[in-house]
Formats: sequence, structure tokens, C-alpha cells
Amino acid sequence: MRLLTYKQDNQIKLGVLSANNGVIDISSVGIDKKDMNDLITTLDQAQYQILNELSLKSGGEPYNNIQILSPILSPLQDIICLGINYMEHAKESYRFKKIEFDGKREFPVYFGKRANYILGDGAVFPSHSQITQTLDYEVELALIISKDAFNVPINKALEYVFGYTILNDISSRDIQNRYKQWYYGKSLDGSTLMGPWIETDLDISNLKISSKANGELRQNANTVDMIFDAAYIISDLSAGMTLKAGTIISLGTPSGVGMGFTPPKYLKKGDVIECEIEGIGVLKNIVG
Repeated sequence: MRLLTYKQDNQIKLGVLSANNGVIDISSVGIDKKDMNDLITTLDQAQYQILNELSLKSGGEPYNNIQILSPILSPLQDIICLGINYMEHAKESYRFKKIEFDGKREFPVYFGKRANYILGDGAVFPSHSQITQTLDYEVELALIISKDAFNVPINKALEYVFGYTILNDISSRDIQNRYKQWYYGKSLDGSTLMGPWIETDLDISNLKISSKANGELRQNANTVDMIFDAAYIISDLSAGMTLKAGTIISLGTPSGVGMGFTPPKYLKKGDVIECEIEGIGVLKNIVG
């Protein structure tokens, strides 16, 4: 089932994608939620079943006739991100920093990303050219926690996932290097792109993941290449802290980011970035 947020007649609505790629307003079946966060944290099993059955029917407004927004407009907390969670990206990151890489990753690298608002498919995002000249793209698979998770065993971890989406973790490399940490450089306004929807039923163990810049293939990998998978991450984090319902966890990016090229291929105004994950779809955005 694919759930999305959209704007129609100056109203923000929640929809489900129908069998013929129409968008059906979920309020039409008596499910009224103020936003996607509300839906994720309060949806009961009966309502879930109603929406799932709705997704199998035809009908709704043609997808191309509506304005798609990010499925989650504003996160309930900072997004939890995974750093260098693909081995080839670890190698290119170390090359960029001119540090020798020993090929070992014993523990995940976690960091926070502030997103006061999240932009969706088709949105123009700011270049922030007044403070950075090294804006970079990162296609990532993100998951959303469905219910509070604490001390969850690995074999139960995926039971706490509401669904999956695509996240483009826009990053300023010079700001990252200047401040010797990632938070500021990854938290510029408009630097979190997500969508086009949340896919609630997906086996993420073996999915193609890629990005293109102006039609040029840049990143091309598979989720099987993750060093630490989703179940491990949920179990590891929840061992010491409660992952609240609605928490977004972004699972890292593969190699092929702009900083990894010689010379680097950073983003500039007018560039079109397309992030694609098999089983979900394509997230397309433009640098403004």
C-alpha cells in the first residue's frame, strides 16, 4: 500500500494510491487524520485494513493532476541517519578526507539531521549558494517507526516499521568539514527531500538503489550491500533509547556522491536530481 500527502484546492490531504494510479482521499472512507504523523501514530488495525483494501481498487484523482507533497511534512523529531553504511561509500569518504581506510566497520555511525520541513517529489530546493559551493546529493532508503520501540530483538525489529520511502540527504561538504561534524551541513533549510510516498509492504533486503544528476547515472547499488541492515539498526538503537512512533531512520547512501568524483561533481542551480529505489519509485527534485 502506498500512502501519500498532497495538496488539492488549497487543502492538504492524505491519500492512498489506487490500483490504476489514482489518488483516493482517505477521508472518503471515514478516516480523518490531521497529517501523516497522526495517521502513523494512531492508525488501528481495522483502519489499516480499510486503506489496504482501498489501494486494491481503481479510481481516485489522476496522480498527475494533483500536487504531491512529502508524505511527512515535518518530522516529530530530528531524523536519525546512518553514515557510511555502504562499504564503497566508506572508501570514497575516506579518500575525500585523505585518510587511510582499514576496511573495517564494527559499529554503525549515527548522526542527527534537523528538518523543520521536508520537501516532496517535484519540489525545488535551495542551493544556499551564499554559504556553500559544495552541495551534494545522497539517495537513501528511509524507514518510519510505527510504534514505540524499546529493547527490540533483531528478529522482531521489522514488526516496528510502518513503511519505507526515499530520502535525498542533501549535504554541504564544506560546512561539514568546516565544523568537523555533520549536523549543520546536513540540516540546511530545504535539504531533506522525501517521497513520493510511503510504501507499507516491502521486502527491502535486495532492492536496486540509484541516483541520476541531469540524466547521468551517479549512484548505482543494491540494499544488499548495506553494512548494517534495518533490523540490526532498530535493535541496536532501541537497546538504549526508545524509538518513538513516527521516528524516521535513513539507512545511508551508496558510493557515487558528488564528492567522490575527481574533480568533485557538486550541485548547481538548475540541476535535476532523480533518486530511485526499486519497489518504491522515483523522487525527482530541482536545485533552485
